[in-house]
Amino acid sequence: MAEKLLEVKNLCVNYATEESTVKAVSGTSFSLDKGETMGLVGETGAGKTTIALSIMQLVPYPPGIIVGGEIYFKGKNIIENTEKENQKMRGDGISMIFQDPMTALNPTMQIGKQMVEVVRQHTKTSRKLAEEKCKALLETVGIRSDRFNDYPHQLSGGMKQRVIIAMSLLCSPELLIADEPTTALDVTIQAQVLELMRNLIGQSNMSMILITHDLGVVAETCDTVCIMYAGEIVESGKVRTVYKNPRHPYTRGLFESIPRLDDDDDVRLTPIEGSIPNPASLPSGCKFHTRCHYCKDICKSEDPPEQVDAETGQTFKCHFDLFAGGVE
Repeated sequence: MAEKLLEVKNLCVNYATEESTVKAVSGTSFSLDKGETMGLVGETGAGKTTIALSIMQLVPYPPGIIVGGEIYFKGKNIIENTEKENQKMRGDGISMIFQDPMTALNPTMQIGKQMVEVVRQHTKTSRKLAEEKCKALLETVGIRSDRFNDYPHQLSGGMKQRVIIAMSLLCSPELLIADEPTTALDVTIQAQVLELMRNLIGQSNMSMILITHDLGVVAETCDTVCIMYAGEIVESGKVRTVYKNPRHPYTRGLFESIPRLDDDDDVRLTPIEGSIPNPASLPSGCKFHTRCHYCKDICKSEDPPEQVDAETGQTFKCHFDLFAGGVE
């Protein structure tokens, strides 16, 4: 049996304002083995980044608050951590590549000083040794060490992203959370950054949660995948299993809206109609029923159960198994 590094159980996170309460994450559960890479996929507003911030214990309060659930990292429920324990955990145990490299770096500090600060915060290292380690890691991610004293505005977007990746790896974390690390980059740089991350993870047996909109990136990078919709994981399993036979209608819709290079027929793409519901006013029953072609009366009134394929371990939240004769 693989060793469980991370377990998230029935996580619920709300953002409360005077006008409304936004249910950003509603009863989400998943686990991650040591050395495993998991893709977290969903539309904007699905709750992916909120899950990442919850694991990092960085949900902004107010207005955000974890109202229920547990997050176990190496067997310890980190929701019960003190702030001092959280500071030690970040960097040593869990590290994060934030979504926007333009805002993740302090524009008034040289990148070298920012990196050295991370090393010295978590390890008892002299400034000279810390600088040597930071320069070596910059070289590893493809940035010359003579850029060590540059300011963020002197770097391109791709170079900033590489600096963020280097900073996230400075303390050799056991879990790396990459929140859409290639969204702001052009296609060529995307491929280089993903290849770099794959190599670094392979060398260190690190685990990773990759948050992305891109199913192709997940196919190339991840072992397992979780599909999120309106604050819930609606389908999960091994990448090959889910991609070969998606069981939830939302997952199916995602694949039907992607062009296939191996299909010579002149087939029109089938987009998912409508948009993700307002998390401050979620529909009753299945949250996807307002956009689902297979919707029945039960879908409008009752929350669907989680079904499990005993053979493959694939899970999906639906009242029916649509692709095994459950709906005509």
